[in-house]
Amino acid sequence: MNAKKSIAVLGLGKYGRSLAETLYELGEDVLVADIDEKIIRDISQKVTTAVCADLSNEDEVAALGLQNMDIVIISMGGNLAASIVCVTIAKEKGVHNVIAKATSPRMKSVLKRVGADKIIDPEQEGGIRSARILVTQHIHDYFEIDENLCMIEMHPQSSWVGKSLIELSLRKNNNMNVAAIKNKGGGWAFIDPSHVLSQDDLLMIIVEKKNMNKLK
Repeated sequence: MNAKKSIAVLGLGKYGRSLAETLYELGEDVLVADIDEKIIRDISQKVTTAVCADLSNEDEVAALGLQNMDIVIISMGGNLAASIVCVTIAKEKGVHNVIAKATSPRMKSVLKRVGADKIIDPEQEGGIRSARILVTQHIHDYFEIDENLCMIEMHPQSSWVGKSLIELSLRKNNNMNVAAIKNKGGGWAFIDPSHVLSQDDLLMIIVEKKNMNKLK
């Protein structure tokens, strides 16, 4: 199991709110900040800590305690100046994983230059999908099938490596079904239940959303 992460989400538009709430539902320690007092009141019961702050103000951003965060996510795609302030301060505070939302190629270029480790493209991924991928180091991609089921692409957990699906009994023990496998350099194929898993294998797994925490 991965240890609980401390994650800050700065900027609570539609994307930031769904990201923060899903991260909290997945068991993470979530700090959020936004200038809108009503948004902060509404989300305060759905995250660990909610702070009303002007994210374009260096002193107010510095006071958030970002040095205690494992991940800082800046989700103000429409405010380049505030995003620059937040990225810069997070990196100055020693945060190793700073992720920023960008709404244009120019904004993406600028935020990379000031230190963002990864850029989020809101046109390609939603907050819930991003949260699912962020909290589990093994997951490469996440797709919702319906309200109950989802499909994920992931490398085997360390405890799975060197064992076959027969030995692991993932369907019985974890309520998840391995639908296909992709070997390094190859394409997707149905998996032989006796195949011994390696760390390079990529698995396509169908699982109920309520059981996602078992993959952390």
